[in-house]
Amino acid sequence: MERFGEITANINDMVWGIPMIVLIMACGIWLTIRVRGLQIRHLGKALKFMVKNEKDGEGEVSSFGALCTALSATIGTGNIVGVATAIGIGGPGALFWMEMAALFGMATKYTEGFLAIKYRTVDKEGNYLGGPFYYIENGMGVRCERLAKRVRWKWLAKFLNWKWLAKLFALFGMLAGLLGIGTITQINGITSAANNFFDADQSAVAFHLFGETYTWTTVIVGALVTICSALVIIGGLQRISQISQIVVPFMAIAYVLCGLILLACNVTAIPGAVVEIVQSAFGLKAAAGGTVGAAIMLAMQKGVERGIFSNESGLGSAPIAAAAAKTKEPVRQGLVSMTGTFIDTIIVCTMTGLSIVVSGAYKNEALQGVEITDAAFRTGLPFPEKVSSFLLMICLVFFAFTTILGWSYYSERCLTYLRGKASHTMTLAFRWLYIAAVFVGPYLTVEAVWNIAGIFNGLMAFPNIIALFFLSGVVAMDTKQYFREKRYLLK
Repeated sequence: MERFGEITANINDMVWGIPMIVLIMACGIWLTIRVRGLQIRHLGKALKFMVKNEKDGEGEVSSFGALCTALSATIGTGNIVGVATAIGIGGPGALFWMEMAALFGMATKYTEGFLAIKYRTVDKEGNYLGGPFYYIENGMGVRCERLAKRVRWKWLAKFLNWKWLAKLFALFGMLAGLLGIGTITQINGITSAANNFFDADQSAVAFHLFGETYTWTTVIVGALVTICSALVIIGGLQRISQISQIVVPFMAIAYVLCGLILLACNVTAIPGAVVEIVQSAFGLKAAAGGTVGAAIMLAMQKGVERGIFSNESGLGSAPIAAAAAKTKEPVRQGLVSMTGTFIDTIIVCTMTGLSIVVSGAYKNEALQGVEITDAAFRTGLPFPEKVSSFLLMICLVFFAFTTILGWSYYSERCLTYLRGKASHTMTLAFRWLYIAAVFVGPYLTVEAVWNIAGIFNGLMAFPNIIALFFLSGVVAMDTKQYFREKRYLLK
C-alpha cells in the first residue's frame, strides 16, 4: 500500500506540475481580459441573479437549483480537508495562491456556465444536456470542421470535429467522480472526522487491512452515509436538486458563522496571519530546509491544485449542472455560475485558511488533513473542545455528503455522453457502482485518496481548458452584446 501511495504521488506531481498550473492560471487571466474583469464589475448583479429565477426560462431545474447542485459538488472536503492539506504541505502562502486562482477562476466559471447554455441540447425525453463534451463538439468541433472542409482536407475535418476530445473529457470526468473527487475523498473525509471525534485513540478496533487499523466508528459511519447516498442518488437529478437546495445554504451559512466567531475571538491575530500568508506566498518566509524558489513553487502548486479541487473552476464539472437551468440567456447563467467560485473559495475556503493560520494549527507536523482544521476549531472557538470538534464534524459530513450527490449526477452525464444514450438499466447499474465506491472509500489511505483525486481532476481539466481558450472569442462577443442591449433597454 505504501508503494501504491508513492506511485500515485509521483503521477499527481507530474499532472499538477508547472505546465498545468501555468495553463489554468493563464486561462483564467486570458478570460478575465476577454470579459473585461466581469467577475469584479458585475459581482453584485451575479449575486442578485443567483436568488432571482428567470420567469420564462427553459430547463429542468431553476437557476438557483442548478447552482445548488453545482455547489453541492464543489463545497465539500476540499473546503476543510483540502485547505488544511494545502497549508500543511505548502505553508500559509498556499492560501494566497488559492485565492488568486479563485479570482481568475470566476471568469473561467462564468465562461463555463455561458457555454453550457449556449451549446446545450435536448434529448427525446426532454432532458437538457450540456457541459464540456457538448461545447467541445457543438461549438469548437463545428467551427473547426467548417474551416477544414473549406480547404477540402477531409482527413483533417474528421480529426477537427473534436469528438475524440469530448469523449476524453467524459471518460476522465466519469473516473474522477467514480474513483476520486466524488466518492473516495468525500467518504474518507467524513469517516476520518467522525473517527477523530468519537474514537480518536482508536480503541474500538473492528479489523485490520493492508497494515491499517479501522474502527467500528469508521465501519458504522461509512455504512450510514452509503445508505443515505443511495436513497438520494437512485432518485436522479430532481431529488439531488431538491436536497441540495435545502442542505447547501444551511451548511454554508453554519460553517461561515463558525468561522466568523473564531476570527472574532482571535481578531488581534488576523493582521499577523495575513502578513504571514503573503510572506509565505512569495518566499519571504521559506519553508524549513527549502530554498525561496522551492517554497514559492510548493505554495503555488498546492494552493492552485487544492483550490481547483475545491471550486472546480476550469475542471468542467459545474457546466454539466448549469446546462439544466431554466434560462434562455447564457450570460445570465454564466453570472450565476461564477458565484459558485466566489462562495466556495473567496468565502468558505478563506474562513478555513484564516482559522488554521490564526490558530497556528498547521505548525504541528504530527497532524494531517482534517486533524489540522479540527485543532484550529478546538483552540480558536470559545466553546468546549468537544463542542468545537462536533461542529466541525457536522459541517464536514454535510459538505462531503452533498458532494457525493452532486458528482453522482456529473459522472452519470459523462457516462451518457460516452455511450451516446445510456439505457435505464445501465444508468441504474452505474448508480449502484457509484454507491459501491462510496462504501469502500473509507478503507483507502488519506494520501492515496487525495493523489487519485488530483490525478483525475488534472486530466479532465485539460480538454476543457483547450475548449475555453478556443471559444473565448464567442463568449467575449456575446457578453459584450448582452450588456450593450441591457443598457439600451434601460434608457
